[in-house]
Amino acid sequence: MKAALPLTLALPLALLSLTGCASTIAPPAPAAVTGTVVWRERLMLPPTTKVIVRLQDVSLADAPAKVLAEDVIEGVRAPPAAFKLAYDPASIVANHRYSVSARVEVDGQLRFINDTHIAVINDGPTSGVEVLIKGVGR
Repeated sequence: MKAALPLTLALPLALLSLTGCASTIAPPAPAAVTGTVVWRERLMLPPTTKVIVRLQDVSLADAPAKVLAEDVIEGVRAPPAAFKLAYDPASIVANHRYSVSARVEVDGQLRFINDTHIAVINDGPTSGVEVLIKGVGR
């Protein structure tokens, strides 16, 4: 028959064996909204073109939208333009409305913009989002 360990030895050994079981809580991995920006006009844009896509909290009606993420894609000459908007999931509020907006600038001048609300996260998808933009008057 085995002899039992004295309590003074058994407790420290038990605690040492449990330290390997402890786990650290990792911060949540960044989430992302992904998709493409498209426009119907058939034209080749110059190499100085910038496509600017933003993820915004549009919950407050009488306040500017809060930008949570932005992706600037340079040198896009023809559609589609793929985007990825990484955001912190901890910043998402369950009853808020989130939207993606896009614009195309050539040499700092606005050429295309979306004119509709594109719901994402709480009210819509987070992948495969398509943003249709329209030309602006010159």
